[in-house]
Amino acid sequence: MDTKTINYQEERKVYYKVLVALLILTAITFIQPHLFMTGSTFLAQMLIAVVKAYLIVMYYMHLKGEKLIIPMVWFAMSLVTVFFIIVIGIDVANFQFGAESHITAAAEHSAGAVHTTPASTHH
Repeated sequence: MDTKTINYQEERKVYYKVLVALLILTAITFIQPHLFMTGSTFLAQMLIAVVKAYLIVMYYMHLKGEKLIIPMVWFAMSLVTVFFIIVIGIDVANFQFGAESHITAAAEHSAGAVHTTPASTHH
């Protein structure tokens, strides 16, 4: 039987370090749009979120020692990506509101399409 002695004082220190790191990352989340990477705020915010999620999953959800976590994460991300591409492909193929869309209307306008406005009906 494999018995392992766990030093709870050392583990507590690790959890406090992770907590401090999460608090610092949360503060950076609020400060970042005003100080650095102002041109790519979305990218910076997503990177911070991924680091925070990693810390939470690995330490607070106790998945640090799991062997299958990386392959399962890749599998889940691949599955979501495939479904996302399928749904977006179906949606784009069946897009029926081209006249009301700001995106397609701008594309038609730049292509030389003539837009007319309805005549005023004031008496």
